[in-house]
Amino acid sequence: MIHLNVPDMTCGHCVGAVEKAVRSVDPEAKIAVDPEAKIAVDLEAKTASIESTIGAEAFIAAIEDAGYGTTFKKSCCSHVA
Repeated sequence: MIHLNVPDMTCGHCVGAVEKAVRSVDPEAKIAVDPEAKIAVDLEAKTASIESTIGAEAFIAAIEDAGYGTTFKKSCCSHVA
Protein backbone atom coordinates (compact mmCIF):
# COMPACT_ATOMS: atom_id res chain seq x y z
CA MET A 1 0.00 0.00 0.00
CA ILE A 2 1.30 3.44 -0.95
CA HIS A 3 0.45 6.23 1.50
CA LEU A 4 0.89 9.82 0.35
CA ASN A 5 0.34 13.23 1.93
CA VAL A 6 -1.50 15.62 -0.39
CA PRO A 7 -1.52 18.84 1.67
CA ASP A 8 -2.85 21.10 -1.11
CA MET A 9 -6.31 19.46 -1.22
CA THR A 10 -8.99 21.84 0.08
CA CYS A 11 -12.31 20.65 -1.36
CA GLY A 12 -14.25 17.87 -3.05
CA HIS A 13 -13.04 19.00 -6.46
CA CYS A 14 -9.46 18.46 -5.28
CA VAL A 15 -10.32 14.92 -4.16
CA GLY A 16 -11.79 14.21 -7.60
CA ALA A 17 -8.72 15.60 -9.33
CA VAL A 18 -6.39 13.45 -7.22
CA GLU A 19 -8.53 10.34 -7.85
CA LYS A 20 -8.49 11.09 -11.59
CA ALA A 21 -4.71 11.48 -11.53
CA VAL A 22 -4.32 8.13 -9.76
CA ARG A 23 -6.67 6.41 -12.21
CA SER A 24 -4.65 7.85 -15.11
CA VAL A 25 -1.69 5.81 -13.85
CA ASP A 26 -3.65 2.71 -12.80
CA PRO A 27 -7.06 2.36 -14.51
CA GLU A 28 -7.85 -0.57 -12.19
CA ALA A 29 -7.99 1.77 -9.17
CA LYS A 30 -11.51 2.09 -7.80
CA ILE A 31 -13.38 4.92 -6.09
CA ALA A 32 -13.10 4.85 -2.30
CA VAL A 33 -16.84 4.26 -1.69
CA ASP A 34 -16.34 0.67 -2.88
CA PRO A 35 -15.40 -1.58 0.07
CA GLU A 36 -12.92 -3.34 -2.22
CA ALA A 37 -11.37 0.02 -3.16
CA LYS A 38 -7.78 0.22 -4.26
CA ILE A 39 -7.64 3.98 -3.68
CA ALA A 40 -8.79 6.10 -0.76
CA VAL A 41 -8.43 9.87 -0.89
CA ASP A 42 -9.19 11.55 2.44
CA LEU A 43 -9.80 15.30 2.29
CA GLU A 44 -9.79 15.81 6.06
CA ALA A 45 -6.51 13.94 6.54
CA LYS A 46 -5.18 15.26 3.20
CA THR A 47 -3.92 11.81 2.23
CA ALA A 48 -4.16 9.31 -0.59
CA SER A 49 -3.73 5.57 -0.03
CA ILE A 50 -3.25 3.45 -3.13
CA GLU A 51 -2.99 -0.30 -3.59
CA SER A 52 -1.16 -1.02 -6.82
CA THR A 53 1.76 -2.91 -8.30
CA ILE A 54 2.85 0.32 -10.00
CA GLY A 55 5.61 2.26 -8.23
CA ALA A 56 4.83 5.24 -6.02
CA GLU A 57 6.88 7.58 -8.19
CA ALA A 58 4.35 7.28 -11.03
CA PHE A 59 1.49 8.29 -8.72
CA ILE A 60 3.48 11.16 -7.22
CA ALA A 61 4.25 12.48 -10.71
CA ALA A 62 0.61 12.23 -11.82
CA ILE A 63 -0.69 13.98 -8.69
CA GLU A 64 1.93 16.72 -9.05
CA ASP A 65 1.04 17.10 -12.75
CA ALA A 66 -2.56 17.66 -11.61
CA GLY A 67 -1.30 20.60 -9.52
CA TYR A 68 -1.07 19.07 -6.04
CA GLY A 69 2.11 18.68 -4.05
CA THR A 70 2.60 15.25 -2.52
CA THR A 71 5.06 13.42 -0.31
CA PHE A 72 5.33 9.98 1.22
CA LYS A 73 3.36 9.73 4.43
CA LYS A 74 5.52 8.76 7.40
CA SER A 75 4.27 6.08 9.75
CA CYS A 76 4.26 6.35 13.52
CA CYS A 77 7.58 4.50 13.51
CA SER A 78 9.27 7.13 11.28
CA HIS A 79 9.72 4.88 8.26
CA VAL A 80 8.12 5.25 4.87
CA ALA A 81 4.80 3.42 4.83
